Parts: sequence; C-alpha cells; structure tokens
Amino acid sequence: MEVSSEYAVQMHGITKTFGSFKALDNVSLDVKKQTVHAILGENGAGKSTLMNVLYGLYQADEGEVYLSGQRVDVRSPLDAIGHGIGMVHQHFMLIENFTVAENIVLGEEVCKAAGVLDMARARKEVEKIVDEYGFEVDPDARIEDITVGMQQCVEILKALYRGADTLILDEPTAVLTPQEIDQLIQIMRGLVAKGKTVIIITHKLKEIMASADACTIIRRGVYMGTVDVAKTSTEELASKMVGRHVNLKVDKAPAHPGEPVLKISGLHVKDARGIEQVRGLNLEVRAGEIVGLAGIDGNGQDELVEAMDGLVKVESGTIEVKGAQIQNTTPRNILDHKVATIPADRQRFGLVLPFSVAENSVLERHNEDAFGTGATLDSNKVHAFAEGLIKEFDIRPADCADHPAGGLSGGNQQKAIIAREVSGEPDLLIAVQPTRGLDVGAIEFVHKTLIRERDRGAAILLVSLELDEVMDVSDTIVVIHHGQIAGTFAQGTASEEKVGLLMAGGEAK
Repeated sequence: MEVSSEYAVQMHGITKTFGSFKALDNVSLDVKKQTVHAILGENGAGKSTLMNVLYGLYQADEGEVYLSGQRVDVRSPLDAIGHGIGMVHQHFMLIENFTVAENIVLGEEVCKAAGVLDMARARKEVEKIVDEYGFEVDPDARIEDITVGMQQCVEILKALYRGADTLILDEPTAVLTPQEIDQLIQIMRGLVAKGKTVIIITHKLKEIMASADACTIIRRGVYMGTVDVAKTSTEELASKMVGRHVNLKVDKAPAHPGEPVLKISGLHVKDARGIEQVRGLNLEVRAGEIVGLAGIDGNGQDELVEAMDGLVKVESGTIEVKGAQIQNTTPRNILDHKVATIPADRQRFGLVLPFSVAENSVLERHNEDAFGTGATLDSNKVHAFAEGLIKEFDIRPADCADHPAGGLSGGNQQKAIIAREVSGEPDLLIAVQPTRGLDVGAIEFVHKTLIRERDRGAAILLVSLELDEVMDVSDTIVVIHHGQIAGTFAQGTASEEKVGLLMAGGEAK
C-alpha cells in the first residue's frame, strides 16, 4: 500500500500472536488526517490489540507503522505520546480523590525552582486547554464528584495536554447516557475541526453512522476492508462485521406474566456518604416478564441493585422474592433464593480476573455437590461445566477454560458472566448493562438469552442506560428519577421522547 503524508496513521501488515493464538493476521489501517475513523469488529476480533500496538502497549510480530508518512517504531506508550498519539482506555485511569486539574497534569507536573509543584500555574494551563477545546469541565472538581461523561472528558484533556494530535478512544460511549453520547460526538467533531484526528473503537453502529467518516472492519484478526460511512448502512456494517445477517430489531413473542417474583415496597437506601439515593421506591416484576428500568446514571440504580444483592443496608422498606424478605440479609442467602445478577462493572464485581474462566464459572455454585465434595472442588467437573458454557455462549477463544479471565477481551468477559448467571436457572435475574461493550452479534445473542429466560418463567429486571435497549427488550418500562419511580409504561405505549422527558425530571404529556 502507498505511504502518504495525508494519513495521520498507517499500519501495514500487522501480525500479533499470543502463544498459539493469532490475534492479528496481516491487518492494515489507513487513517486520513482530520477525520473520525472507526474500527469495528466482534468481541475478540483484535481491534483493541491493533490499537495497543499503535500505542506501544504491545509489539507487533510483523508489520510497519507510519505517522504522517514517516516510518516509526513505537516501543512504549511514552514513545507513542512523544509521537503525538494519545489513548483513552475503556476503563478510565483517574485518581478519584484528585481534582480534574491534578489528574490532567499528573506525570507532567509544572514545577517552580527546586522541583516544587506550581499548582497555580498548572491550573492556568489546564484552564487554557479546557477553554481552547470548549470542554465544560471544572478544573477544581474532584473526580469522585463528577459524572462518567465528565471523567471521559478529563481523560481526553489529559491526552491533549500531552500534545496528542491523534486520539484513540476505546469504547468511548460504553457507559454514557444518550445526552453524553451526543456531547461526545460534538467533542470529536470539534477536535477534528481544530486539526486533530480521532480513532474510535466501538460496537455501536448508530454512533459510527453519526460520528465517523470512515470505518475499518476486522473479523477474527483479519482485515475485512474500509468503508466510507456516508455510503453504507448499519445493516451492511453489521453483516460485514460478523459475516452473516444480523437482526438489529429484537424479535420476541408477547409476554405472559405470572405471579410477582420481586416486590419492592417503600424502599429507602443511602450511599456510602450517607446521602439517600433510593427514596420510597416501589417496584414489581412478575414471572415471565422483563421490566426495563430506564434512567440517567446516578439516579439510584446502583444503590437499588446493591440493596437487592445484599451489599448495602436498607434504611427502611422491604424487598421480597417470592414472598420472602431478603433485605439486610447476606449475599449467600439472596443467592439461595435464586437471585442472579449480571453486574454493571464486569471487572470489579463480575470476575476474579486472576482466576481461570473455569473457576469463575462456579464462583457462586462451588458449594454444590455437582462440582465437588465438601470443601474440595473436582477440577474435571468444573472444567467440563465451563467447556459447556464456553461452547453454548461462544466465549472466545474456544480453549479458554484454563485461561485467566483477565486475559479475555471485555466482551468475552461479559459473555462469561452472563453464561454463569443464567446457568443456575434463577427465579429473578437482575441484568445491569448486560450488553455493555458487546458487538451487534453478541448483543443479539444476549437479548435472545434474556427472552429465553423470560419464556422459561424467570422474572427479569433489566437496568440499562441504553434507552434503545430498554424500549426494545422490555415488556414493561419503568422510569427512575431521583431515586423514585417517575412512570410506568407497557411496551409500545410510550415514545422515546416521553420516556426521556421523565428521565430528565420532566412530566409526561
């Protein structure tokens, strides 16, 4: 391929193996300057690996990297930063009790004589870059007190502060609200207008269509081509990504709800700071029904789920599962009442990352006779159980049962958690952001899994920041605002505009 200075980044013939697994096989990427370029692929396709090679976190076995037409060797992230490349990772790397300004200058501190930190001057430099790029961020705010969307802005500002001309954003909208996604797209366009180049790794086809100029597709480590986004469609992108037709609409029969499985009455819950986040909430989920909880992040969803899982104290009110009160008991007791949870943060709460995939598959069921005797696990039985889940849920690579869970891609970690949680046939399944970071093929599979569980008779509470997902998958839509239920709708009786208005604290018309 021709090397040209009109391209910010060119990667030609990139091959990368991990042991016997070939993550990238002769992959190429050509990103024109001052564009938004998307990289699309299934979970485990090699997208993040390719960008980690560009950022110097991995070294390619074969291939060449060119920046503005010049061949470069990027041996470390420090090299990448020196070449004007910045990367915002899917899991943010911020110190929560530091201010925005302190996080931005960390590692690139402005000092007075004798190496004394000059925070006043550093803050002015941060203010200058915030104003230059039009970010609405308070340099003095602490990270723990700002929204996820603002935290992402801080990560972008960190890269800009270090002189990045090319920004890599890994799954940038995975935890953002619809409003924050719109803001991020405007930010990306603003960066391009000021001469920057943006590369986004994403699974979200609608956002590619809304933000990107070009899209490179990788399938199982192989380059499948680059398309002009203005001349393609979501259906075409989906089929090229997975190699088959993907149904982008949820296909399900009408629900036939039975008796209530979950009944929450007058629930009050405080957060770790003692601030009430759930304020007299009432909620019911019946057998054979998916109830979708729609709300902007930070409106009590986390505390509600933690209370149902026995992780925080309930101040008052009750949580009943099939008539038995489970509030303020133990997580073990709640598991014994056949309550399963797909947590919002797979790495912090869903997996023990150094443990193998097989060990993680029985974390909640290790005391069952099917997996051993007494305190001793039967490794053969555990391994066989995990192999079955890996095959059924298409967790990749296919031979990962003995691999550390931390070595899987984010999407495959998510599939491993979902497989474990539904394997016990729970009466109540709490699914929190179950498709976060998944490609369209995997999202289709997860939605089918939730519907299959519903049809089996499980009660499902779907807690999602993806309004499209709540609207499409749920049988009943419940809106949460300020820790209370703001409205309830049967599927098909409310528009996105009406639900969005309630989410923002308005009144449905």
